[in-house]
Amino acid sequence: MKQKEIKDLSVAELQEKLSQTKKTYSDLKMAHAISPIENPMQIRSVRRTVARLSAELTKRALQ
Repeated sequence: MKQKEIKDLSVAELQEKLSQTKKTYSDLKMAHAISPIENPMQIRSVRRTVARLSAELTKRALQ
């Protein structure tokens, strides 16, 4: 998810997207621990999306 797309979301949408993305991240990590997934770079992109979403939420909370 790009930063521009994240800025267009509301706070409620950000929180919902963050919880969904965190669940996806934990599922990917679990699947990779059991047997290596086909594209391990997917884990990195999801982790970075989680960071982008939480950074935007923090930024909005401080304003």
